[in-house]
Amino acid sequence: MKILVLGGAGYIGSHTVYELIDKGEDVVIIDNLETGHIEAVHPKAKFYQGDIRNREFVDSVLDNEKNIDAVIHFAANSLVGESMVNPLKYYDNNLCGTKVLLESLVAHGIDKIVFSSTAATYGEPDKTPIMEGDRTEPTNTYGETKLAMEKMFKWTGVAHGLRYVSLRYFNACGAHPSGKIGEAHNPETHLIPLILQVPNGKREAISIFGDDYPTKDGTCIRDYIHVLDLAQAHILAVKYLMEGNESNVFNLGNGVGHSVREVINAAEKATGQSIKVQMAERRAGDPAILIASSQKAKDVLGWKPEHDDIEEIIASAWNWHKNHPNGFNS
Repeated sequence: MKILVLGGAGYIGSHTVYELIDKGEDVVIIDNLETGHIEAVHPKAKFYQGDIRNREFVDSVLDNEKNIDAVIHFAANSLVGESMVNPLKYYDNNLCGTKVLLESLVAHGIDKIVFSSTAATYGEPDKTPIMEGDRTEPTNTYGETKLAMEKMFKWTGVAHGLRYVSLRYFNACGAHPSGKIGEAHNPETHLIPLILQVPNGKREAISIFGDDYPTKDGTCIRDYIHVLDLAQAHILAVKYLMEGNESNVFNLGNGVGHSVREVINAAEKATGQSIKVQMAERRAGDPAILIASSQKAKDVLGWKPEHDDIEEIIASAWNWHKNHPNGFNS
């Protein structure tokens, strides 16, 4: 297969490209390198630097790269906090970019797309585990734009026959076992790399935002999923569409929640170092528990997470971070 990966220089995108190429697939990447890294691009992938909001650029790539079988779409801004203070940036990049992309795909007869969505489409859940049919009421601009992107695929499908799979996932984490690529965000907002900054000497302590939640140890519980398991789900979703199946939405998670304290304890074991903790006030809008039901993805896609042990996940992340304390600029 020939797969176009948008955002293939980013965290989850680059790991998916590595997995695709390991399976012998032909990969073309588009990335504007706003948050991606050229060092994360697989040497066997064909890389185009540019922005999907530029129709002329997207058309030129699709004119040049014949016979693309499917698209995997990771290209989006994804910081929840930033989306609340700069919402128009998110509407511009996430929605306008997807609109321009879809115009070009329709014009070139490309009708299959796998979309990197988010659990943020659900907002505050009524119950856990979260099911695909549950209410979608985002509580931030990021989640709102991702949900709007999903609906854009839906109505483009009605009008033009596009088929899509939307993958709503939770806390992506971990790194490639080769140690060549891993998580490198600036600013960093994800819990595991923030924790690992402490043993890496980049941070004095890790903050716990609230320890009075209705959970077993008072700290928030989240569903952590290894980036390679996410990559495999995207590849299975492409296969699902290639087999002629209808558009669909799937949650991706381990279905097991870990509290903030449990993740810190697991990080101490993985690194062999003690990690200093400081308490802080609750953050507005932090639900006590977010856990996914991924049964549908397992039943329909045949997906099975292989890296679901939290210590294994953190050990793979530590293997990356200890050797790249400044990300790709180490």
